[in-house]
Amino acid sequence: MVANVKQFYTGVGLIIGFAIVLILFFLPLYGGKNALDYLDNLYNTISKGSAYYIPKTLEEVQQFKGASVSVNLKMKDAKQAEQTSALLKAGGAEVTVSGAELKATGDYEKILQNSLSDADAMYRNDGKKVADKYGYEEKRALYNWWIALRELDKDLSKQKKFKEAKAALLVQKKAVECAYNYYQIEPQNIGDSWGTVIFSLLFYVVYTLWYGFAILFMFEGWGLKLGH
Repeated sequence: MVANVKQFYTGVGLIIGFAIVLILFFLPLYGGKNALDYLDNLYNTISKGSAYYIPKTLEEVQQFKGASVSVNLKMKDAKQAEQTSALLKAGGAEVTVSGAELKATGDYEKILQNSLSDADAMYRNDGKKVADKYGYEEKRALYNWWIALRELDKDLSKQKKFKEAKAALLVQKKAVECAYNYYQIEPQNIGDSWGTVIFSLLFYVVYTLWYGFAILFMFEGWGLKLGH
C-alpha cells in the first residue's frame, strides 16, 4: 500500500522521464550517431589536441646520438618478425631474422627517430605514408613498433642498459601508443566546443541526481524510510 501517493507518483514520473531521455540518448539523432558516440568522439578530438608529445620525445632520444645497440627481439611469429625487420632497417639497423626472432644492431637514436617519424605521420592521420614505406597496413606497422619497443625494453634491461630501456618505453607510451589510439581522429581545441562540453558535464550531474531522486521519492512514497 502506498503511504504517500503524491510523492510516490512524483518518483514514478521522474523514472519515466529518465527512461525516455535514456532512449533518446541511444537513438542516432546526431548525424547517424547516438549521443554517447557523439560525445565520445568529441572528447577524443579534444584530448588529441593536448596529447602531442612527439617533439618532446624526439628531444629525449637525441641523447643516444652515435650510441650503438645490439638486441635480440622475440616476436609473435615469423610474419611479424619479417614485418618488424623492415621497421628497424628503415632506421639504419642491420637485421637478421630467424623464425619469430630477430637480431638488430644499429644507431639507437636513428632507430628511435624512425619510430617517432612513423608515429608522427600516423598522429597526423597520414597513414598512407607509413603503408607505402613498408608495404603493408599502417596500423599493423605501428602495432609492430609497439611490440618491438616493448622487446627493446626487455632486452636492454637484461643488458643493464636501463637508460636506453627507459627511452624505448617512453617512445612506446608517449608516441606510438598515442598515435595508434588517435589515428583518424581530427583534433580540435576545447574552446571550439566549450558550450557542448559544459552542457554535457552539467547534464551528467543532473541526470545522475534525477535517477537518485526518482528512486528516493518512489520508495519513500511507498512507505519505506531510512533509519538508524
